[in-house]
This record gives sequence, C-alpha cells and structure tokens, in this order.
Amino acid sequence: MGDADGDGRKQPIIGTIQPKDGKPRERTLSDDELAAIWRACPNNDYGRIVRLLILLGARRAEVGGMRWSEVSFERGTWTLPSGRSKNGRTHTLPLMPMALDIIKDVPGLVSRDQLFGARSNHGFTGWDDQKEALDKRSGVIGWTLHDIRRSVATKLADIGVQPHIIEQILNHQSGHKAGPAGIYNRSSYEREVRAALALWEDHVRTIVEGGERKVIPYAPATAS
Repeated sequence: MGDADGDGRKQPIIGTIQPKDGKPRERTLSDDELAAIWRACPNNDYGRIVRLLILLGARRAEVGGMRWSEVSFERGTWTLPSGRSKNGRTHTLPLMPMALDIIKDVPGLVSRDQLFGARSNHGFTGWDDQKEALDKRSGVIGWTLHDIRRSVATKLADIGVQPHIIEQILNHQSGHKAGPAGIYNRSSYEREVRAALALWEDHVRTIVEGGERKVIPYAPATAS
C-alpha cells in the first residue's frame, strides 16, 4: 500500500523492497582464512580457479575463462587479451611455480582452448554451485570470490610491495597511471611484478604448509 502525497494520491513505495546501499564491500580475508580456503579447495575446476585467484589476485571471470593459447609455459606467463580484460588492455602476468603446477594439472580437452568448464565458450560458469560447499569445508563464511582480490592487494601492501606494482598486478589504470601519467608511463614493471608475485607465492605457501620462507623480503628491481 502506498503513502499519500500532498494531493492525496497514493505513492507506491511502502512495502517495496529497499535497494541495497551503495557502500563498497570491505571484507579482507585473514591469512588463516586464506589458508583454510586453499586447503578446502576440491581437486576440480572450481578448486583450481580459487587457488589461482589467491595466487594471482585476478578477477574470477578472467581466470574462469583462461585459455591455453594465453599461457606460455616457455616464458612462464599468462597474457590476458584486451577482449577479455575489464579495462580493454592486454595484461601479462608471470606465473610462479605453484600457479604453473595448478595449470599443468588441468586436463586438456581436444579442440577446446578453455582450461575450465566443459561446454561454454566462455569457460567456467558454475560459480554458485560449489561456493556453499567450499564454505562448509573451510569454515570461512561471509565472503565472496572478489574478496580474494581485495585481500591479495591488501596483503601485498602489507609485505612491502609498492602501490604502483600492486596496481600493475591487478591491471588497474588508476593511481600512478591515471590521467597523463598513464599516457607517458607505459612500463609494465615486469621485473618488479615478478619479484612481488614470487614473494606473494612464497607467503601463500608458508601459510598453507607452515614451512619456512625461501624468498627474501621484497625489494624493487634496480637497473644493472
């Protein structure tokens, strides 16, 4: 039933569903939560995707739609083409050993370029089917796959990675590359990104396995 305005006419607002507020999500997963999620990942497409999200900080659609033609085992890289990138820019990330092992473990299908999914040309599509089961196995609730991306960015900063390197890893065109800076600064910071992701992968391995760190603290690469 609606409320009446000054003319006595009914306004159809009472009893309607109120829209959600536009506040951005602020969920950042702790190391313990990331480790619990990692360990609870099933040995299937969904589990591999979630682990790659933790290692790479990429968007779920980017990893879910990953293609064999985008991966170079020789160079150890994954190149996201402009057509699949949110900002329309080609984006290359180095793949560290743990990420490479996950990708190599994916069974390839004849005449199919996508790593994940069985039918869709867009790759993996069953996002909602396995999330609840993962929550139950991990004991971590109240989070989304996109929260992993925020958590990776936050924790990269915590271990000393500079903001412009984090932005490069996330393929953000803001901050250091916003406006005129982005026009003139075309650096991909390849060495710095590789060093940062190597440090991050070592951090993930440490919290998951409880082992000792093998990578020295992050330091930006310098020209020789």
